[in-house]
Amino acid sequence: MSFKITDSVTWVGKRDWELRRFHGEEYSTHKGSTYNAYLVRDEKTALIETVWAPFAGEFLQQLKAEVDLGSIDYVIANHAESDHSGGLPELLRLIPDVPVYCTANGVKSLKGHYHQDWNFQVVKTGQRLSLGKRELIFIEAPMLHWPDTMFCYLTGEDILFSNDAFGHHLATEGMYNDLADPCALQEECIKYYANILTPFSALVKRKIEEFAGLGLPLKMICPSHGTIWRENPMQIVSKYLEWASDYQEHQVTIAYDTMWNGTRRMAEAIAQGLTEADPTLVVKLINAGKGDKNDIITEVFRSRAVLVGSPTINRGYLSSLGGLLEMMRGLGFKNKKAAAFGAYGWSGESVKLLTAQLKECGFEVPAASEAGMRAMWNPDGDALEQCRAFGREFGQGLKR
Repeated sequence: MSFKITDSVTWVGKRDWELRRFHGEEYSTHKGSTYNAYLVRDEKTALIETVWAPFAGEFLQQLKAEVDLGSIDYVIANHAESDHSGGLPELLRLIPDVPVYCTANGVKSLKGHYHQDWNFQVVKTGQRLSLGKRELIFIEAPMLHWPDTMFCYLTGEDILFSNDAFGHHLATEGMYNDLADPCALQEECIKYYANILTPFSALVKRKIEEFAGLGLPLKMICPSHGTIWRENPMQIVSKYLEWASDYQEHQVTIAYDTMWNGTRRMAEAIAQGLTEADPTLVVKLINAGKGDKNDIITEVFRSRAVLVGSPTINRGYLSSLGGLLEMMRGLGFKNKKAAAFGAYGWSGESVKLLTAQLKECGFEVPAASEAGMRAMWNPDGDALEQCRAFGREFGQGLKR
């Protein structure tokens, strides 16, 4: 169901209450999502983005209820990823000559997805498109988070259509930030940043500074996913600047997997040692084999340090840790410490291999923790005390 945002801007997107996985199976969406498309009507009419392909039919029905498709003068493709552009093929089959405004990389990406030579109009930062009383100003935003990404800004209404930036995966009936559950909103925003935008933090800061340098007033931010920022929209911009600056809270995350509970018991003993060293430290233990990988990554993003643990299996470590470490490597976390631990029976390679992988991920492994913490078979009382001591020493290092 569409709704008016202002007299000239109407939301014509789709709430997806059932969505639980995104980017294939790579990203968890526990609370659904939205695909936000916007219709801007002035002397000319512009459609900003569409929806994911499975909802293209519903989208077109909704759009037809709002406007004669033949009266759409411009289509703005801020991003070519198919959750944004999935409605384009059917829409442009009905209005084939309408110009599609996008970046040069957007043309490449859209042609790569759909193999169509639509009426592409390539835009650059600062270029304006007159709609009558209002204009759209285009702002290229490459690698936030694809090469083709751009924003657009609507004069007169002072709205930034920010694409994936400032978005989040959260389906709500009340589509504004002041109507959403604030705890759920905060959690989904930081999760989105941690899992998707972390590698591009330097670009995030530069793009925010570039937009600020344009001196454009800002009343509202309309992202492509999640709620619209109408109450104090700068709050999410401030959060992005904070998150983009090697973010960390006073927290340590312990991510482990276990076969016969030896490594689990080690994790719990290390956690005790950490809190003995610093009672104010927040310590979170998560079984990587059972926990949601994106939620774990979010906790790592929050943390000053991460400890990873696995028993040795087949001269290596458990696959849940392998996948998690590969995600950490790709995200490129900065300014975080790390160490490894694990139980073993006869060969015991896991800790050494995990330590090497943590270094490859960019974590700092303190010299005192270089050897990690190993316990043979099911750790006894002495072994668990060694684990607590390992945690205390690591915690003292964080205080220093």
